[in-house]
Amino acid sequence: MIIVETQAVAPFFKNGFVVACPRTRDGVLIDPGDEVDGLLTFAERERVTLGHILLTHAHVDHITGVGAAKRALNVPVHLHQDDLFLYQRAVQQGAMFGVRVDPPPPVDTFYAPGQAIRFGDFEVRPHHTPGHCPGGVCLQVGRPGEPGMDLFVGDTLFAGSIGRTDLPGGDHATLLSTIRTVLFAFGDEARVYPGHGPATTIGQERRTNPFLQAAP
Repeated sequence: MIIVETQAVAPFFKNGFVVACPRTRDGVLIDPGDEVDGLLTFAERERVTLGHILLTHAHVDHITGVGAAKRALNVPVHLHQDDLFLYQRAVQQGAMFGVRVDPPPPVDTFYAPGQAIRFGDFEVRPHHTPGHCPGGVCLQVGRPGEPGMDLFVGDTLFAGSIGRTDLPGGDHATLLSTIRTVLFAFGDEARVYPGHGPATTIGQERRTNPFLQAAP
């Protein structure tokens, strides 16, 4: 099993993650926001070496800690190209919520179809999941050659809810299609780590999520 450390702080209470290989202590940092200092402290305390900063999307609450993480780690920042316009407008996004945000550092690399980002005995495979925003991704974590059963889905799917689609680039029909065609395909046993709230599983959401019970 992978190491997963989840932290969230005010004002957004957005989940940020350290995900690491228990054998090698190599890991990745996912969606560093205002909780970034706590995640970096955890990595240092647990002797985890973070080799990548991986973003599920570029809404402001998911990127406020990218600058601090980049300064501390000096590792590449990954994003889907379709969310670059949001990333570049981080300051303006913050102003919408009454929050002062520093411009984030440049994106180092954009996710590519079929890409695998290795850390220790595991790898991250990004899957494009638009709907909440144009460049949302699901980060599937597993061993090479095996079905990855740990999904870091950003704000696409929550325990008992789905992502909002009233922000720039959001589309409700696209979001529902993404959940049903991309996320459900991972199987009921897949573990889901959302951008807000508790972890869940694909099976739990497929069976009980009220937003997903209506006909497509």
